[in-house]
Amino acid sequence: MHIVHVEDFFHPDAGYQVNLLSRLQVAQGHRCTIVTAELDKMPTFLTSFFGKDNMTERDARFERETGVRIIRLPLLTFYSGRAIFSPRRLLKTVSGLKPDVAFVHSEDTMTGMLFIWMSRWLSYPMILDCHMLEMASENRFKHQFRAFYQRFVTPIILGRNIPLIRVVDSDYVQKCLGIPLSYTDLLSFGTDTSYFSPNAEVRRETRTRLGLSQDAYVVLYAGKLDASKGGKFLAETLKDKFPRAAGREIELLVVGTGDGAYGEEVERTLAASGNKLVRLPTQRYYDLAQYYCCADLAIFPKQCSMSFFEAQSCGLPVLFEDNEINVQRIEADNAFVFKPGDLADFRAKIMEIASLPPDRAAAVSANARNYVLQHYDYVPIARQFTAVLERAVSAWKRPVPA
Repeated sequence: MHIVHVEDFFHPDAGYQVNLLSRLQVAQGHRCTIVTAELDKMPTFLTSFFGKDNMTERDARFERETGVRIIRLPLLTFYSGRAIFSPRRLLKTVSGLKPDVAFVHSEDTMTGMLFIWMSRWLSYPMILDCHMLEMASENRFKHQFRAFYQRFVTPIILGRNIPLIRVVDSDYVQKCLGIPLSYTDLLSFGTDTSYFSPNAEVRRETRTRLGLSQDAYVVLYAGKLDASKGGKFLAETLKDKFPRAAGREIELLVVGTGDGAYGEEVERTLAASGNKLVRLPTQRYYDLAQYYCCADLAIFPKQCSMSFFEAQSCGLPVLFEDNEINVQRIEADNAFVFKPGDLADFRAKIMEIASLPPDRAAAVSANARNYVLQHYDYVPIARQFTAVLERAVSAWKRPVPA
Protein backbone atom coordinates (compact mmCIF):
# COMPACT_ATOMS: atom_id res chain seq x y z
CA MET A 1 0.00 0.00 0.00
CA HIS A 2 0.92 3.63 -0.37
CA ILE A 3 0.11 5.14 3.04
CA VAL A 4 -0.01 8.93 3.27
CA HIS A 5 0.26 10.25 6.83
CA VAL A 6 -1.20 13.74 7.27
CA GLU A 7 0.27 15.38 10.36
CA ASP A 8 0.18 19.06 11.33
CA PHE A 9 3.54 19.05 13.13
CA PHE A 10 6.33 16.66 12.22
CA HIS A 11 9.98 16.85 13.21
CA PRO A 12 12.41 14.24 11.87
CA ASP A 13 14.51 14.22 15.06
CA ALA A 14 11.56 13.48 17.35
CA GLY A 15 10.23 10.18 18.60
CA TYR A 16 6.55 10.88 18.02
CA GLN A 17 4.08 8.26 16.83
CA VAL A 18 4.31 9.11 13.14
CA ASN A 19 8.13 8.96 13.15
CA LEU A 20 8.18 5.42 14.46
CA LEU A 21 5.04 4.14 12.77
CA SER A 22 5.96 5.28 9.27
CA ARG A 23 9.45 3.77 9.57
CA LEU A 24 8.06 0.43 10.68
CA GLN A 25 5.41 0.45 7.94
CA VAL A 26 8.16 0.86 5.35
CA ALA A 27 9.90 -2.11 7.01
CA GLN A 28 6.60 -4.01 6.57
CA GLY A 29 6.92 -3.45 2.81
CA HIS A 30 4.61 -0.46 2.36
CA ARG A 31 5.35 2.94 0.83
CA CYS A 32 4.91 5.89 3.19
CA THR A 33 4.72 9.63 2.65
CA ILE A 34 4.25 12.24 5.36
CA VAL A 35 2.44 15.44 4.37
CA THR A 36 3.07 18.07 7.00
CA ALA A 37 3.65 21.76 7.60
CA GLU A 38 6.68 23.92 7.05
CA LEU A 39 7.91 25.14 10.41
CA ASP A 40 8.16 28.87 9.68
CA LYS A 41 4.76 29.75 11.16
CA MET A 42 4.77 27.09 13.86
CA PRO A 43 4.83 28.55 17.40
CA THR A 44 8.09 28.36 19.31
CA PHE A 45 6.60 26.08 21.96
CA LEU A 46 6.54 23.39 19.26
CA THR A 47 9.76 24.17 17.41
CA SER A 48 12.16 25.29 20.14
CA PHE A 49 12.75 21.84 21.59
CA PHE A 50 14.27 20.30 18.46
CA GLY A 51 14.95 23.53 16.56
CA LYS A 52 14.07 24.37 12.97
CA ASP A 53 17.44 25.12 11.41
CA ASN A 54 18.67 23.06 8.45
CA MET A 55 15.32 21.32 8.09
CA THR A 56 15.96 20.36 4.47
CA GLU A 57 19.05 18.42 5.51
CA ARG A 58 17.35 16.92 8.57
CA ASP A 59 14.34 15.80 6.54
CA ALA A 60 16.69 14.30 3.95
CA ARG A 61 18.51 12.34 6.65
CA PHE A 62 15.21 10.95 7.95
CA GLU A 63 14.25 9.94 4.41
CA ARG A 64 17.60 8.17 3.89
CA GLU A 65 17.41 6.35 7.20
CA THR A 66 13.75 5.30 7.02
CA GLY A 67 12.65 5.32 3.38
CA VAL A 68 9.77 7.67 4.29
CA ARG A 69 9.17 10.65 2.00
CA ILE A 70 8.42 14.03 3.59
CA ILE A 71 6.40 16.78 1.86
CA ARG A 72 6.11 20.12 3.64
CA LEU A 73 3.41 22.67 2.83
CA PRO A 74 3.25 26.32 3.95
CA LEU A 75 0.76 27.31 6.61
CA LEU A 76 -1.70 30.16 6.36
CA THR A 77 -1.42 30.58 10.13
CA PHE A 78 -1.37 28.73 13.43
CA TYR A 79 -4.25 29.54 15.75
CA SER A 80 -5.53 28.14 19.05
CA GLY A 81 -3.21 25.16 18.94
CA ARG A 82 -4.17 24.26 15.36
CA ALA A 83 -2.31 24.48 12.07
CA ILE A 84 -4.29 26.15 9.28
CA PHE A 85 -3.32 25.01 5.77
CA SER A 86 -4.74 26.18 2.48
CA PRO A 87 -7.53 23.58 2.23
CA ARG A 88 -7.33 23.41 -1.55
CA ARG A 89 -3.56 22.96 -1.62
CA LEU A 90 -3.57 20.34 1.16
CA LEU A 91 -6.29 18.23 -0.42
CA LYS A 92 -4.77 18.57 -3.89
CA THR A 93 -1.34 17.51 -2.60
CA VAL A 94 -2.65 14.40 -0.88
CA SER A 95 -4.86 13.44 -3.82
CA GLY A 96 -1.94 13.94 -6.20
CA LEU A 97 0.04 11.31 -4.31
CA LYS A 98 -2.64 8.73 -5.21
CA PRO A 99 -2.65 7.09 -1.80
CA ASP A 100 -4.23 3.72 -1.15
CA VAL A 101 -5.23 5.17 2.21
CA ALA A 102 -4.68 8.39 4.17
CA PHE A 103 -3.95 8.32 7.89
CA VAL A 104 -5.08 11.72 9.19
CA HIS A 105 -3.63 12.21 12.66
CA SER A 106 -5.76 13.91 15.34
CA GLU A 107 -9.46 13.99 14.61
CA ASP A 108 -10.17 17.33 16.31
CA THR A 109 -7.66 19.55 14.50
CA MET A 110 -8.70 21.81 11.64
CA THR A 111 -6.87 19.41 9.32
CA GLY A 112 -8.73 16.43 10.72
CA MET A 113 -12.10 18.13 10.44
CA LEU A 114 -11.36 19.24 6.87
CA PHE A 115 -10.73 15.66 5.76
CA ILE A 116 -13.82 14.45 7.64
CA TRP A 117 -16.04 17.05 5.97
CA MET A 118 -14.56 16.26 2.55
CA SER A 119 -14.55 12.48 3.02
CA ARG A 120 -17.57 11.96 0.73
CA TRP A 121 -15.61 13.38 -2.24
CA LEU A 122 -12.17 11.86 -1.59
CA SER A 123 -10.82 9.32 -4.07
CA TYR A 124 -9.26 7.22 -1.30
CA PRO A 125 -10.26 5.89 2.14
CA MET A 126 -9.01 7.49 5.34
CA ILE A 127 -8.65 6.73 9.02
CA LEU A 128 -8.27 9.00 12.04
CA ASP A 129 -6.63 8.81 15.44
CA CYS A 130 -7.14 10.58 18.76
CA HIS A 131 -4.33 11.49 21.17
CA MET A 132 -6.37 13.72 23.44
CA LEU A 133 -7.10 13.44 27.15
CA GLU A 134 -9.72 15.53 28.87
CA MET A 135 -7.13 16.87 31.33
CA ALA A 136 -5.06 18.15 28.39
CA SER A 137 -8.08 19.68 26.61
CA GLU A 138 -8.07 22.97 28.47
CA ASN A 139 -9.39 25.88 26.42
CA ARG A 140 -11.84 28.60 27.34
CA PHE A 141 -14.00 27.62 24.36
CA LYS A 142 -13.81 23.88 24.97
CA HIS A 143 -17.52 23.47 25.74
CA GLN A 144 -18.56 25.35 22.60
CA PHE A 145 -16.07 23.39 20.50
CA ARG A 146 -17.29 20.05 21.82
CA ALA A 147 -20.91 20.96 21.14
CA PHE A 148 -19.97 22.05 17.62
CA TYR A 149 -18.02 18.83 17.02
CA GLN A 150 -20.83 16.59 18.27
CA ARG A 151 -23.31 18.29 15.94
CA PHE A 152 -21.28 18.85 12.77
CA VAL A 153 -18.41 16.36 12.80
CA THR A 154 -19.26 13.26 14.81
CA PRO A 155 -22.32 12.37 12.65
CA ILE A 156 -20.08 12.26 9.57
CA ILE A 157 -17.51 10.00 11.26
CA LEU A 158 -20.24 7.60 12.33
CA GLY A 159 -22.36 7.89 9.18
CA ARG A 160 -19.46 7.28 6.82
CA ASN A 161 -17.90 4.70 9.12
CA ILE A 162 -14.48 6.39 9.22
CA PRO A 163 -12.19 4.29 11.45
CA LEU A 164 -10.95 6.05 14.58
CA ILE A 165 -8.05 4.78 16.68
CA ARG A 166 -7.59 5.87 20.27
CA VAL A 167 -3.92 5.88 21.24
CA VAL A 168 -4.59 6.51 24.96
CA ASP A 169 -6.97 4.53 27.12
CA SER A 170 -9.36 7.38 27.85
CA ASP A 171 -13.08 8.01 27.36
CA TYR A 172 -12.41 11.48 25.88
CA VAL A 173 -13.94 10.70 22.47
CA GLN A 174 -17.14 9.38 24.03
CA LYS A 175 -17.51 11.87 26.86
CA CYS A 176 -16.48 14.99 24.94
CA LEU A 177 -17.09 14.24 21.26
CA GLY A 178 -20.03 11.84 21.40
CA ILE A 179 -18.20 8.96 19.65
CA PRO A 180 -18.92 5.63 21.38
CA LEU A 181 -15.84 3.82 22.67
CA SER A 182 -17.22 0.66 21.06
CA TYR A 183 -16.83 2.35 17.68
CA THR A 184 -13.08 2.88 18.12
CA ASP A 185 -9.95 0.74 18.11
CA LEU A 186 -7.60 1.15 21.08
CA LEU A 187 -3.96 0.88 19.99
CA SER A 188 -1.36 2.26 22.32
CA PHE A 189 1.84 4.19 21.98
CA GLY A 190 5.00 2.15 22.29
CA THR A 191 8.65 1.89 21.42
CA ASP A 192 11.16 -0.16 19.47
CA THR A 193 12.16 -2.56 22.25
CA SER A 194 15.02 -4.04 20.24
CA TYR A 195 16.76 -0.66 20.09
CA PHE A 196 15.79 0.74 23.49
CA SER A 197 17.07 -1.98 25.79
CA PRO A 198 19.37 -2.28 28.84
CA ASN A 199 23.06 -2.36 27.99
CA ALA A 200 25.71 -2.53 30.73
CA GLU A 201 28.58 -1.60 28.40
CA VAL A 202 26.77 1.46 27.09
CA ARG A 203 25.97 2.38 30.70
CA ARG A 204 29.66 2.36 31.67
CA GLU A 205 30.85 4.15 28.52
CA THR A 206 28.23 6.89 28.73
CA ARG A 207 28.90 7.59 32.40
CA THR A 208 32.62 7.82 31.71
CA ARG A 209 32.09 10.18 28.78
CA LEU A 210 29.77 12.45 30.77
CA GLY A 211 31.88 12.45 33.92
CA LEU A 212 29.26 10.65 36.00
CA SER A 213 30.48 8.28 38.69
CA GLN A 214 30.09 4.57 38.02
CA ASP A 215 28.96 4.18 41.65
CA ALA A 216 26.48 7.07 41.76
CA TYR A 217 22.69 6.84 41.63
CA VAL A 218 21.91 8.79 38.45
CA VAL A 219 18.53 10.53 38.09
CA LEU A 220 17.60 11.50 34.52
CA TYR A 221 15.16 13.96 33.02
CA ALA A 222 14.92 13.98 29.22
CA GLY A 223 12.34 16.23 27.60
CA LYS A 224 11.08 19.74 27.16
CA LEU A 225 11.93 22.35 29.77
CA ASP A 226 8.83 24.48 29.25
CA ALA A 227 5.82 25.23 31.43
CA SER A 228 3.74 22.38 30.01
CA LYS A 229 6.32 19.86 31.21
CA GLY A 230 7.06 21.59 34.50
CA GLY A 231 10.50 22.99 33.70
CA LYS A 232 10.66 25.40 36.67
CA PHE A 233 9.22 22.80 39.02
CA LEU A 234 11.92 20.36 37.92
CA ALA A 235 14.70 22.91 38.37
CA GLU A 236 13.50 23.85 41.86
CA THR A 237 13.25 20.17 42.80
CA LEU A 238 16.86 19.56 41.77
CA LYS A 239 18.27 22.78 43.28
CA ASP A 240 19.05 21.63 46.81
CA LYS A 241 21.68 19.00 47.49
CA PHE A 242 20.31 15.48 47.82
CA PRO A 243 21.77 13.46 50.70
CA ARG A 244 23.43 10.15 49.96
CA ALA A 245 21.03 7.28 49.41
CA ALA A 246 21.99 3.79 50.53
CA GLY A 247 25.62 4.93 50.63
CA ARG A 248 25.59 6.33 47.07
CA GLU A 249 25.84 9.89 45.84
CA ILE A 250 22.89 11.13 43.80
CA GLU A 251 23.96 12.69 40.49
CA LEU A 252 21.72 14.32 37.92
CA LEU A 253 21.49 14.29 34.13
CA VAL A 254 19.13 16.76 32.43
CA VAL A 255 18.68 16.44 28.66
CA GLY A 256 16.57 19.03 26.87
CA THR A 257 16.27 22.64 25.77
CA GLY A 258 14.29 25.55 27.16
CA ASP A 259 13.03 28.61 25.33
CA GLY A 260 12.69 32.32 25.99
CA ALA A 261 12.61 33.93 29.42
CA TYR A 262 11.04 30.84 30.97
CA GLY A 263 13.85 28.65 29.66
CA GLU A 264 16.49 31.12 30.84
CA GLU A 265 15.06 31.00 34.37
CA VAL A 266 15.08 27.21 34.30
CA GLU A 267 18.74 27.23 33.21
CA ARG A 268 19.75 29.65 35.96
CA THR A 269 18.12 27.46 38.59
CA LEU A 270 19.69 24.29 37.22
CA ALA A 271 23.10 25.99 37.13
CA ALA A 272 22.70 26.87 40.83
CA SER A 273 22.01 23.25 41.83
CA GLY A 274 23.98 21.98 44.77
CA ASN A 275 24.15 18.56 43.13
CA LYS A 276 26.47 17.26 40.46
CA LEU A 277 24.34 17.99 37.40
CA VAL A 278 25.24 17.29 33.78
CA ARG A 279 23.33 19.36 31.19
CA LEU A 280 22.86 18.30 27.59
CA PRO A 281 20.76 19.92 24.84
CA THR A 282 17.93 18.16 23.05
CA GLN A 283 19.04 14.92 21.39
CA ARG A 284 17.77 13.04 18.34
CA TYR A 285 15.29 10.32 19.26
CA TYR A 286 17.59 7.40 18.50
CA ASP A 287 20.49 9.04 20.34
CA LEU A 288 18.56 8.96 23.62
CA ALA A 289 19.01 5.24 24.34
CA GLN A 290 22.54 5.73 25.72
CA TYR A 291 21.28 8.21 28.32
CA TYR A 292 18.45 5.97 29.47
CA CYS A 293 20.95 3.12 29.77
CA CYS A 294 23.32 5.16 31.95
CA ALA A 295 20.65 6.24 34.47
CA ASP A 296 18.97 4.58 37.44
CA LEU A 297 15.71 6.55 37.52
CA ALA A 298 13.79 8.67 35.01
CA ILE A 299 11.64 11.49 36.35
CA PHE A 300 8.81 13.50 34.78
CA PRO A 301 7.83 16.62 36.75
CA LYS A 302 4.53 17.21 34.94
CA GLN A 303 2.29 15.05 32.77
CA CYS A 304 4.24 12.31 31.01
CA SER A 305 5.56 12.07 27.49
CA MET A 306 6.15 9.15 25.17
CA SER A 307 9.68 9.05 26.59
CA PHE A 308 8.11 6.95 29.33
CA PHE A 309 8.11 3.95 27.00
CA GLU A 310 11.75 4.33 25.93
CA ALA A 311 12.88 4.75 29.54
CA GLN A 312 10.94 1.71 30.70
CA SER A 313 12.15 -0.33 27.74
CA CYS A 314 15.71 0.36 28.92
CA GLY A 315 14.77 -0.99 32.36
CA LEU A 316 14.42 2.40 34.04
CA PRO A 317 11.95 2.87 36.88
CA VAL A 318 9.95 6.06 36.34
CA LEU A 319 8.65 8.65 38.79
CA PHE A 320 5.83 10.86 37.53
CA GLU A 321 2.78 12.74 38.79
CA ASP A 322 -0.38 11.01 39.96
CA ASN A 323 -2.95 11.45 37.17
CA GLU A 324 -5.56 9.39 35.33
CA ILE A 325 -3.14 7.90 32.80
CA ASN A 326 -0.08 7.47 34.98
CA VAL A 327 -1.92 5.47 37.62
CA GLN A 328 -2.64 2.88 34.91
CA ARG A 329 1.07 2.69 34.18
CA ILE A 330 2.18 1.65 37.67
CA GLU A 331 0.03 -1.46 37.97
CA ALA A 332 2.95 -3.76 37.08
CA ASP A 333 5.08 -2.44 39.98
CA ASN A 334 7.27 -0.74 37.42
CA ALA A 335 6.92 2.96 38.26
CA PHE A 336 6.04 5.40 41.04
CA VAL A 337 3.88 8.52 41.42
CA PHE A 338 4.13 11.71 43.45
CA LYS A 339 1.54 14.34 44.35
CA PRO A 340 1.20 16.76 41.40
CA GLY A 341 2.98 20.04 42.02
CA ASP A 342 4.24 18.95 45.45
CA LEU A 343 7.98 19.65 45.44
CA ALA A 344 8.59 18.10 48.85
CA ASP A 345 6.82 14.90 47.87
CA PHE A 346 8.70 14.79 44.55
CA ARG A 347 12.06 15.02 46.33
CA ALA A 348 11.00 12.56 49.01
CA LYS A 349 9.97 10.01 46.38
CA ILE A 350 13.30 10.41 44.56
CA MET A 351 15.11 9.67 47.83
CA GLU A 352 12.80 6.76 48.63
CA ILE A 353 13.39 5.11 45.25
CA ALA A 354 17.15 5.76 45.36
CA SER A 355 17.25 4.05 48.78
CA LEU A 356 15.54 0.83 47.70
CA PRO A 357 17.42 -2.39 48.53
CA PRO A 358 19.31 -3.74 45.50
CA ASP A 359 17.04 -6.76 45.03
CA ARG A 360 13.94 -4.57 45.16
CA ALA A 361 15.43 -2.05 42.71
CA ALA A 362 16.38 -4.88 40.33
CA ALA A 363 12.83 -6.26 40.49
CA VAL A 364 11.29 -2.87 39.62
CA SER A 365 13.77 -2.48 36.74
CA ALA A 366 12.86 -5.91 35.37
CA ASN A 367 9.17 -5.10 35.73
CA ALA A 368 9.68 -1.89 33.75
CA ARG A 369 11.27 -3.71 30.84
CA ASN A 370 8.71 -6.54 30.90
CA TYR A 371 5.82 -4.08 31.09
CA VAL A 372 6.85 -2.54 27.77
CA LEU A 373 7.66 -5.89 26.17
CA GLN A 374 4.22 -7.23 27.04
CA HIS A 375 2.10 -4.17 26.25
CA TYR A 376 4.02 -1.52 24.31
CA ASP A 377 6.39 -3.26 21.90
CA TYR A 378 5.73 -1.10 18.86
CA VAL A 379 6.70 -3.66 16.23
CA PRO A 380 3.47 -5.69 16.67
CA ILE A 381 1.53 -2.51 17.49
CA ALA A 382 2.57 -1.03 14.13
CA ARG A 383 1.21 -4.13 12.42
CA GLN A 384 -2.10 -3.58 14.22
CA PHE A 385 -2.22 0.02 12.95
CA THR A 386 -1.58 -1.26 9.43
CA ALA A 387 -4.37 -3.82 9.85
CA VAL A 388 -6.84 -0.98 10.54
CA LEU A 389 -5.61 0.78 7.40
CA GLU A 390 -6.04 -2.42 5.37
CA ARG A 391 -9.53 -2.82 6.80
CA ALA A 392 -10.38 0.70 5.64
CA VAL A 393 -9.10 -0.10 2.15
CA SER A 394 -11.13 -3.32 1.99
CA ALA A 395 -14.29 -1.56 3.17
CA TRP A 396 -13.72 1.21 0.65
CA LYS A 397 -13.48 -1.28 -2.23
CA ARG A 398 -16.45 -3.30 -1.08
CA PRO A 399 -19.55 -2.58 -3.25
CA VAL A 400 -22.30 -0.68 -1.48
CA PRO A 401 -25.51 -2.76 -1.29
CA ALA A 402 -28.32 -1.48 -3.48
